[in-house]
Amino acid sequence: MGAKGKNFYNDLAVAYGYEEAAARIQDLYLAGKKKEAEAAVPDELCELMSLCGPEGYVRERVEAFRAAGVTMLNVTPVGPEPARSIETVKGWL
Repeated sequence: MGAKGKNFYNDLAVAYGYEEAAARIQDLYLAGKKKEAEAAVPDELCELMSLCGPEGYVRERVEAFRAAGVTMLNVTPVGPEPARSIETVKGWL
């Protein structure tokens, strides 16, 4: 969570409505309590910032983004076949 003066991740968490959590996470992290900072990240915030999980869940979330007007996704696949993962997601669009 880096410097107090300017920090992209902290700013993003605040923009998503997690101001108190962002401050707590940053304070813990800067105090060297990295595991506690990690544990303080709300599950809901993780769900807002990423699409991880079983294919059905991810596909459902992609559709929800589309219904909300999202027109572009940044996909960073993780796993043994990243190109195949990207093709799979492209097939849902």
